[in-house]
Amino acid sequence: MKLIVGYKRGTNQAENLLELALKRAQLFNATVLIVTIMTQGMEKDQDLISDTQAGLEKAKTHFDKKNIPCEIHLLIRGIAPGDDLINFAKETQADEIIIGVKNRTKVGKLLLGSTAQAVVLNAPCPVVTMK
Repeated sequence: MKLIVGYKRGTNQAENLLELALKRAQLFNATVLIVTIMTQGMEKDQDLISDTQAGLEKAKTHFDKKNIPCEIHLLIRGIAPGDDLINFAKETQADEIIIGVKNRTKVGKLLLGSTAQAVVLNAPCPVVTMK
């Protein structure tokens, strides 16, 4: 089984997403694919790319300590994050995607954010959301 975690370091739910993925990986004997998506990555962005890669390496240590198979992926393909995550799930034949969603206003609660909505509605596999 393959679990994708849509990971954005520095968000309120980043650590919680990793913990949830850890529990689900143990439960289902799964491989975890931690994914961060950047919409651009020019030469001027090398510091940001390096910092993001370092964040992914640090996130991977949660799984390494528990001997859970884990891969990290930094996607810089220039497409919308939701579409990129959906494409990655198809390419890797993922069995589940775990993503974070933001708290929203009363009106905003009727809708998910555009990235989360795209993933929930179009993913080729079940999607677990966490606030």
